[in-house]
Amino acid sequence: MGHQVSAMIVASPLESHVRARQRPVTAYLIRSAVITSCASLLFGFEIAVISGATDWLKSRFGLSDFMLGFAVASSLLGSVAGSMTAARPADRYGRRGVLFGLAVLFLVASTGCALAWNLGSFMLFRFLGGVAVGGASVVAPVYIAELSPAAYRGRLVTITQLNIVVGILLAYLSNYLIGRMGLGADEARWMFGVMAVPAALFFFMLFFTPQSPRWLVAQGRIAEARTVFERCGAAADSVEVEIAAIQRSYDLEHHQLREPFFQRKYRKPIALAVAIAAFNQLSGINAVLYYSGHIFKMAGADKASALSQSVIIGFTLLVFTLVALFTIDHFGRRRLMLVGSVGYIISLSAVAYAFHTGGGGWLLLVCLAVFVAAHALGQGAIIWVFVSEIFPNRIRARGQALGSLTHWILSAAVSWTFPIIAAASAVWAFSFYALCMVAQLLWVVFLMPETKGVPLEAIQRRLGIE
Repeated sequence: MGHQVSAMIVASPLESHVRARQRPVTAYLIRSAVITSCASLLFGFEIAVISGATDWLKSRFGLSDFMLGFAVASSLLGSVAGSMTAARPADRYGRRGVLFGLAVLFLVASTGCALAWNLGSFMLFRFLGGVAVGGASVVAPVYIAELSPAAYRGRLVTITQLNIVVGILLAYLSNYLIGRMGLGADEARWMFGVMAVPAALFFFMLFFTPQSPRWLVAQGRIAEARTVFERCGAAADSVEVEIAAIQRSYDLEHHQLREPFFQRKYRKPIALAVAIAAFNQLSGINAVLYYSGHIFKMAGADKASALSQSVIIGFTLLVFTLVALFTIDHFGRRRLMLVGSVGYIISLSAVAYAFHTGGGGWLLLVCLAVFVAAHALGQGAIIWVFVSEIFPNRIRARGQALGSLTHWILSAAVSWTFPIIAAASAVWAFSFYALCMVAQLLWVVFLMPETKGVPLEAIQRRLGIE
């Protein structure tokens, strides 16, 4: 219904001008987007590296299934904290300034996990890594969305998801290679410690990125914003039109940058952000990513086979994320979500059936590969793009924080409970996820609006926000 309503709205003259004079994608813009998205690479590595260390955690600290879930979820609890606290500093100090802080947190967390001396210290550093992940899930998509032209915004923001997937694949590959090096009882420490290298590189690369031009406009630094837009490919007359549109969207004569977030006029984007973030985790995607090795072992695979099959899952995720990257601005957000929802339902039902019949091995691998492919084409590519688009400039960071907070709360709940539920019945666990994806399909069909190719300032008008 939201899609049908928005399609009936006639574009304003300002929106038509912005579309007509769409700025090209420059090397400077791509470089800035790629560097920023490296936060997401660390994000992906941080959440997936634990998949190769669950056995080490259980044996090293004598953990039950309940405590294993809690140890894994400690990172996700940090992600909740990070997503809750990232918006205010991002609005005050700028998106780029917060990214520097996140790089330091990733470095501290990876080094700390490698050197952890007991369960408490390990969980503390995993928590700090989670704070960095939560902050990255808020700041990186917002920054790239605010830097990008409307026609290419989907593809550029999807680079963040691509790098999450690259990070996941690198974690799986790293775990597999370290597992074959015969490093003994402490091999898991090396799995956590290797992330310190890309974290340090990310910190230094941030010096080659600008501040968000929309944030600069909000601070009254118009000349700096104009320079950034021009370096990103905008023509001189288009820059003035774009800046005027941004200033009108802030409308600081009638609104404050720190006005209350939960207001009736923002109910549509709030509901949309909460819904898409909730469905993202109710698919069970993080249960599969965190426990991929554990799932394959439940189906009868040995340690080496489980780690190698996890690499296949990571590679599948990467391939289909690339497909989504090149199609998101052509087919739009809703079509990819429809395809992903159907793929979720089929693959999750098949995984439940595989466990019901005892059919592990290649059957389970194929089912999970289809599942992550559906995720990559749909939710994986869309969530961070969509949430970064639907909020007005003046509350975008807080809106992204709300979507991330919802995402990480449910991620923690799913990841904590999965070992317990799966130990009782893997069939029921995956059947529940499949049922949730039926609900997602209905939400996409009836409520999700299309935002493809629409300037950010025009989206807020389409949602009835002035």
